[in-house]
Amino acid sequence: MTDGLELMKEDKDFILLDVRRKDEYNAGHIPGAILLTNETMTEEKALEVLPDKNQTIYVYCRSGRRSKLASQKLADYGYTKVIEIGGILDYSGEKEK
Repeated sequence: MTDGLELMKEDKDFILLDVRRKDEYNAGHIPGAILLTNETMTEEKALEVLPDKNQTIYVYCRSGRRSKLASQKLADYGYTKVIEIGGILDYSGEKEK
C-alpha cells in the first residue's frame, strides 16, 4: 500500500479502483477511489467504468486478496497498466464516505 501511494503521488493520470463490496466502500474508502466490486466484475462492467485500457489503474481491497484477483481479471481483459497496491487495512490516511 505504501509503495502504491508513493507511485500515485508521481502519477498524474490514473484511476484508483476499490474492488470491495459496496457496503465496505460506503463505510470508508481512499479519497478519489471509484468502486467496481471484484465479485461482480465482468469485462463489460470494467469497460463501462474503465474505458481506457491503457490508463494506469491502482487496485486495492480490504486485505489484498480481492485486489490481486481483480488485477488479474483486468489484465486478462486487456488492461495494460494495472498496479495492485494491497489492502485498505494497511492505509493510514484520511478516508472518504
